[in-house]
Amino acid sequence: MTQVTRFDPFNELVDDLFKGFLVRPVAYDGRANGALPRVKVDVAEKNGAYTVTAELPGVKKDDIQVTIDGAEVTLTAEVKREKEVTQDERVLHTERMFGKVTRSFTLPQEVDEAKAEAKFRDGVLELTLPKKAAAARKQVTIQ
Repeated sequence: MTQVTRFDPFNELVDDLFKGFLVRPVAYDGRANGALPRVKVDVAEKNGAYTVTAELPGVKKDDIQVTIDGAEVTLTAEVKREKEVTQDERVLHTERMFGKVTRSFTLPQEVDEAKAEAKFRDGVLELTLPKKAAAARKQVTIQ
């Protein structure tokens, strides 16, 4: 059986053009056959906070993990197979992917992890990530 993959040159072109513009991917392996598609993310800045919106279709709330380390944000999600194929069943065609997907990116400024909020509804994860207050400058007295 031959595996068919869809080639989308425009999507790859746009990814390459804007790579490093505002949201810089930490690691990007490219798309290999059988690999899960990347998590699509929108990032906006408003009222001293970043708003991150990520599409995670088919993922349950309990299977999502958000990690914040300074200005680096990592989203990890796992899509689980709903049912196993039985011995008497024969799969004729499948396009749905199952497995773990991770997306990391760095924001321009550090995030206040204690005030971060996350909401998940209808396959869309919404993060509100307040910026960390800049440390006050300290004047050193010369003796």
